[in-house]
Amino acid sequence: MQIALAPMEGLVDEILRDVLTRVGGVDWCVTEFIRVSDRLLPQSSFDKLAAELKAGALTRAGTPVRVQLLGSDPICLADNAAFACTLGAPAIDLNFGCPAKTVNKSRGGAVLLKEPELLHSILCEVRRAVPADIPVTAKMRLGFDSPDGALDCARALVAGGAEQLVVHARTKVEGYKPPAHWEWVARVQEVVPVPVYANGDIWSLEDWRRCREVSGAEDIMLGRGLVSRPDLARQIAAAKAGQQIAPMSWEEFRPVLLDFWQQAREKIAPRYAPGRLKQWLALLTRNYPEAVALFAELRRENDCARIDAMLGVDTRELRAAALA
Repeated sequence: MQIALAPMEGLVDEILRDVLTRVGGVDWCVTEFIRVSDRLLPQSSFDKLAAELKAGALTRAGTPVRVQLLGSDPICLADNAAFACTLGAPAIDLNFGCPAKTVNKSRGGAVLLKEPELLHSILCEVRRAVPADIPVTAKMRLGFDSPDGALDCARALVAGGAEQLVVHARTKVEGYKPPAHWEWVARVQEVVPVPVYANGDIWSLEDWRRCREVSGAEDIMLGRGLVSRPDLARQIAAAKAGQQIAPMSWEEFRPVLLDFWQQAREKIAPRYAPGRLKQWLALLTRNYPEAVALFAELRRENDCARIDAMLGVDTRELRAAALA
């Protein structure tokens, strides 16, 4: 079984990838999508969203980081994929799942599921441009407004050269509204000869067990479920091995949060760092009552120094958390 961390734009950046993979249980992760339109992007574009390329495409935990591209021009995507490989990308992932209206309007993400022929062309060109030893994978939804074409899209992607599919088991129109239709993951797996990962609505061990039963998928990708419960991948990996581990308590999690905050302070402009902390805390409130109280306390605070004080830490403690 493989457990992957999902590429969530504006949320799972290099900082969150770092701290979540160090909690454990994640086998690989993916960058936020790099938007490709009509030109070969400069290295700075890759450095911004795929900072791990400078460290062997690994997080500090040693977890491989794939580079994800989004676009609709087969040749341009192929050129950028080839360039990403020269920068050290261990795999190229293509995004056909993003539901954002702005992305879809510019012919990117899930809107391309209306055009299986184009999906095939994109995969063919990217596969041709990328060295044979570097995998090309794809992430898709069940369709734009209906799952009727999901199997054709999956076939097109694999026929073009995708070596693995992640299926977010909802359409673009459904967005993130429950339920995820895990039974469609099983249907996709029936028609393609490559591994198919189940993605969507896995928030707990119980959800994972039900997803596995319905979808038949051994491999999964975790998104919001892992962000809101940082040890979920570790719990699932243990359960798969026939073990049971206690959920991470708030006291055990606190050094992880402090490490995140330190990195945000160092890598994000002061005007934006508080927002990133609050964004994560808002998701953590799903599982931690302590996060509810902390979020309420920090909600209207935007001064980094005052947030340091409210977190009850000083610079020495932040440094110690980073080294732990």
